[in-house]
Amino acid sequence: MRVLLAEDDTMIGQAIRAALRDASYAVDWVRDGRAALAALDCQHYDFVLLDLGLPGKDGLDVLASIRAGNNPIPLLILTARDGLDDRLRGLDGGADDYLPKPFQMAELLARMRAVARRKGGTGAPVLGNGVVSLDPATKEASAAGGPPIQLSNREFALLQALLVRPGAILSRAELEDRIYGWGEEVESNAVEFLIHALRRKLGSAVIKNVRGLGWMVSKGV
Repeated sequence: MRVLLAEDDTMIGQAIRAALRDASYAVDWVRDGRAALAALDCQHYDFVLLDLGLPGKDGLDVLASIRAGNNPIPLLILTARDGLDDRLRGLDGGADDYLPKPFQMAELLARMRAVARRKGGTGAPVLGNGVVSLDPATKEASAAGGPPIQLSNREFALLQALLVRPGAILSRAELEDRIYGWGEEVESNAVEFLIHALRRKLGSAVIKNVRGLGWMVSKGV
């Protein structure tokens, strides 16, 4: 899952980026409102973390621009503005959640998972298709009713990208887009290596290769 972080405070931005990477997210970090909108125009994201006190263009104005374009992307506001009026303006303006600073990273990650479930139309905490299941909170996967198996960060990110869209074929470029953020080196044959590792851990039937197009997981049984 690829996240856009819009935060102008360097220390906070560094801490959030590190926590997101540790949690297997690909993250791109911008420091002003105009840069956030420019990033959204040229890159697909699965989630936005938006500070309100941004230079260049205020966070509420960024939010308004996003929703005015009918972009339904999951969006969580992070801000020191914790007054009731600010919370109401953010939520009524289209934010999916609002987390005042300071906060614990564990709560941020849990709220992101909850928003993603709501936007995906499910309350279930575990992703699955009847063949394999994946717990975003623990990064453990299990296949055919077997025991949970711990995945690496990038194994988790790849399997999550496929399970979010069961039945859809994702190309190498689309999978790399979910695994790597700006400035991260894309390793040679990384996708093939990760798929080989996942098949070794979970079984060869978990991920299907569609020759010349990419990879997929089935819609379920």
